[in-house]
Amino acid sequence: MRIAYHLGAHCTDEERLIRCLLKNRGALGAEGIVVPPPSRYRTLLRDTAIQLKGAAATLETQALVLEQIMAEDSATRLVLGWDNFLSFPKWALHGTLYPAAGDRLRAFSQIFPDLETDYFIALRNPATFVPAILAKETGADYATMMNGADPRMLRWSEMLARIQAANPDVRLTVWCDEDTPLIWPEVIQAITGHGPETVIDGHFDVLELIMSPSGLKRLKSYLDTKGAFPTERRRRAVAAFLDKFALPEKLTVDIALPGWTEALVAELTNAYIADCARIAAMPGVTFIAP
Repeated sequence: MRIAYHLGAHCTDEERLIRCLLKNRGALGAEGIVVPPPSRYRTLLRDTAIQLKGAAATLETQALVLEQIMAEDSATRLVLGWDNFLSFPKWALHGTLYPAAGDRLRAFSQIFPDLETDYFIALRNPATFVPAILAKETGADYATMMNGADPRMLRWSEMLARIQAANPDVRLTVWCDEDTPLIWPEVIQAITGHGPETVIDGHFDVLELIMSPSGLKRLKSYLDTKGAFPTERRRRAVAAFLDKFALPEKLTVDIALPGWTEALVAELTNAYIADCARIAAMPGVTFIAP
């Protein structure tokens, strides 16, 4: 059995992936892909990792934890998702992006040390991630949350490198949250590993949030009329309909942070684009791009 961990990040997925997979449990279960309700494993895994204190779980402990997570007798793949795996929001920006990411991933990996694992994470432009994570943490103070971090120095590649250093041979799959509307079906398939014949309900879940109902209806009709689309052609079609029917208010982010200017936002955005190029070239990283 393989385990797929969806790590977030915060302010990217917002539980949409897990909700999508839960409504497809029947179809996925037919392939041996188990998607348990989050209530069965999130607190359990956190508490187990704390109790282990970095040691590898015994076979008995692994069996007991799996018994509490899974109602099924067996599985080929177990999908677990929680955007707090790497940190709670309060500590996501403490001096750098997810300073404890490597150690926390190592701690969770010790719960099932003998099973093959894959890790998945969406990234987000720090220019919008920083204000979003601050808004998520009620009553957060900008200076306290940043803890001296210079927003110009925030690099997802650095965070991923720390994860790799603490977890040799870790398998990471990464994508940009900004690209999710174009690559959502590929993200779902990568995490679940479902077969090409499996019909997944929810391929339009993300587009529903940012596209007008009439535009989405026309897109669905267009795709149905054309039949099975190669991935690249479907992405081009989605991009074309988004260009015409996207809801502008859903695509803009109000940024009002101390000392932040339009020039700084542009600088952070350019740095993010360059950082994503570095990440795509990192050994051990699979980068899903449109």
